[in-house]
Amino acid sequence: MKFSCPKCKSKIEIQKTFNKKIHVSCNKCGIQDILEFSKNPDEVFLEFLSRFDKGLVTQKELTIELADEGIIRTEKEINEMIGESTPEKFLEEILRSKKDFISDYKILKNSEPKMGCKVEDLGLDENISIFLNELKIKQFYKFQEDAIQEIVFGENIVIEAPTASGKTEAFLIPVIQRIKKESNKGKIFAIFVYPTKALARDQFPKIKKFADKIKINVKVFDGDTKIEERKEIIETPPEIIITNFDVLHYHLWHQTKFSSLLNSTKILVVDEAHVYSGIFGSNVHYIIKRLKRICKDKLQFVAASATLEDAKTFCEQLFGEKMQLVKGSGKKGETDFVMLFPSLRTQRNLMVELTKKLTDKDHKTMIFSNSHLNAELLAMQTKKQKINIKVHRAGLMSNYRMSVEKQFKEDKLQAISCTPTLELGIDVGNVDCVISSTIPVNRLTQRIGRAARKGQRGYAFLALGNDPISQYYKNHPDDYFEDIEKTYIDPNNPFVEEFQILAMACDKPISKHELKEHQKMIEHHLKQENIIESNNRIIPNFEKISSILNDYSIRGIGKSIDIFLNERKVGDRILPIALEELHKDAIYFLAGSRYKVKELNYPKENYAKIERIQKDYPYYTKSLTEEWPTIESIFEKRNAGGIEIAFCKLHIEKKVYGYVNIELGQEVTQGEKVMLDTPLEYDFITKGIVFHAPSPLKIIEKSEDEEYTEASGYHATEHVVIEGSNMITGGVSQDLGGISLGTSGLIFIYDGAIGGSGASKALYDRFEKVLERSMHIVKECPCKNEAGCPRCTFSYRCGNNNEFLHKYSALEILERINKGEKTKLIDPMEGDRPLV
Repeated sequence: MKFSCPKCKSKIEIQKTFNKKIHVSCNKCGIQDILEFSKNPDEVFLEFLSRFDKGLVTQKELTIELADEGIIRTEKEINEMIGESTPEKFLEEILRSKKDFISDYKILKNSEPKMGCKVEDLGLDENISIFLNELKIKQFYKFQEDAIQEIVFGENIVIEAPTASGKTEAFLIPVIQRIKKESNKGKIFAIFVYPTKALARDQFPKIKKFADKIKINVKVFDGDTKIEERKEIIETPPEIIITNFDVLHYHLWHQTKFSSLLNSTKILVVDEAHVYSGIFGSNVHYIIKRLKRICKDKLQFVAASATLEDAKTFCEQLFGEKMQLVKGSGKKGETDFVMLFPSLRTQRNLMVELTKKLTDKDHKTMIFSNSHLNAELLAMQTKKQKINIKVHRAGLMSNYRMSVEKQFKEDKLQAISCTPTLELGIDVGNVDCVISSTIPVNRLTQRIGRAARKGQRGYAFLALGNDPISQYYKNHPDDYFEDIEKTYIDPNNPFVEEFQILAMACDKPISKHELKEHQKMIEHHLKQENIIESNNRIIPNFEKISSILNDYSIRGIGKSIDIFLNERKVGDRILPIALEELHKDAIYFLAGSRYKVKELNYPKENYAKIERIQKDYPYYTKSLTEEWPTIESIFEKRNAGGIEIAFCKLHIEKKVYGYVNIELGQEVTQGEKVMLDTPLEYDFITKGIVFHAPSPLKIIEKSEDEEYTEASGYHATEHVVIEGSNMITGGVSQDLGGISLGTSGLIFIYDGAIGGSGASKALYDRFEKVLERSMHIVKECPCKNEAGCPRCTFSYRCGNNNEFLHKYSALEILERINKGEKTKLIDPMEGDRPLV
């Protein structure tokens, strides 16, 4: 319903504020008012008219009240933030709009990169120098000079430098130099590994152009390489092969003709090394170890990354070798950076309006969301503003994603709504602005590096959201710049070791004298008859283990559900998350459009059929789930303050029993329930943590329903620990699930990926800081609701429709924990109701 302004007859906007009041405003004449919350907009408007008639609606006084309530900044605070800077007019309008709380504004300046020697002074092959001259490169950056020298000398190095600063040249030039001096034609000399096929294919033309000039052969070998090309590579091996670790892993354990070519490799180059964190990185550590086993010569390692906090230590773990760090600075340039908290609207509305303002100024814009759903919803709402935008995310067909990249690069698209798939170095051409939802600062820096990479001024907006960590950063923006993502791997991960030892035996028989550090696991497999002794060597029992090897994913990802529209495959979604998004009658978002699931065939054939729905269909869906955890084994235990916490192997039984319809455009976290005729069940092994929270005794004493108050307090604590820890753990909360078991006080937080992803280990390692942060989030949230709100205790992933939550119980629990109250782990009891 549209309400008219009593002063100028324009449209009146009625919006809920972040502290659960109602803000009424007219964009045209500027009158506005703040009222107590009511679900009925008619009542709100009538009260507003009454106050207007009494002369109580005065813009100046309200602005002061909004500032006092922490809803907007005062003019004085904005002036202090801007200081001596001269932001462009559209940016100044954003800073002074009074629609959002401006948490931070600053100009990020990159200093002039340090210059190194002239090209001709480095003693490179004449053809390399001639080609660099053709590219108008007459002088290297200092980090490029250092990297070239170290690689030519045979050193293992990590190149750490910002996006678009010349990292590729820093490793490509010395590798080509080495090939010119040492290579025997017809043998692979160097392997360049990229984390995705898309990035490898994107980098290939640039590498090939350079290699062709120097008469060096380079080829891509991945899952998309055609049979004729594969045959050509095997018959005439190139000096440089471009691939990914999935391909290396598969061909090594299958002992293919391709894997037999790899034994001549002398250099392994791993670009975007920061991607190899968690379970994926632990598997990559072993694949590198396996590559070392089959190579005739000692391998030299080169890693490159834009965002690693402790690059040297991490890469030494990943490669199992001592490494040297070569650090470079970025391009010279300036980026206006704004951190905004949407006090008077939703995060999505803020991001849509920013996109509109930027594209209206012909600024090409990338909008990063942290989930498939948010990327799709944002594109849908932005299209309604007549903006030429498309979605780019995993789960869409690769040819569609490539066409989006091409259109954006050729200026046929104004904006891309994407997930972290475009965070890596895929070249999408000129980018002026980046809008991002909340992520760790070092990953934001990489995203910002996409803007103004051609040297023009860039703009970057961090749009905080309706979640606990966003509220924390609203009040503590400086802490955001301290919460740097921790990249790590666990080479001792027993799940990974168990699998990778089998793969090693398949690559090449294990002799008695080697792999002493894995002796216990080898003995375990011998007892299980997964491997057998033959002629003093250990060989695989293929009949028994081939299905284990075929079903395992090195990325910690399980099987997928294929998605079909009109009998044509249009995407896929991994299990178990697929069951939550593709159940019967679920609304599924695909490439900016909504579809309804008309059939899910699971667990037999694992496919879903979707159909189109009318554009004005008012809902999307969120599943209702039930889960039960069983501790299979405990890897380690420790005390976090007084709380005993265990990191363990968990068996999760999951059931999707229904869903809720949520009205489109409403940022609500509860909806109308619908039960499924037949619940979907799934169970899987993963890793996680368990701890025993203390009881909220003071709140229970005052309560009429003690059991509800206690159980809801533990459930709220589980939510805020997951959501509030997000930046401390490196932005992994979306990869975590959680269960609180009734009134037992037991809280489980686990990796959502089958077999584990490493996310819960990051939480385990930094649990003290997480508990302190969680307490601040609940304590500082201005809402007065018993259950809390989306900015403290609610979670958009809650499988219980955000029911059974008690903010004040959670606050007492977290205060008791942070004061050092002691608890010991106990066993789960039958009858405890799991809240997820």
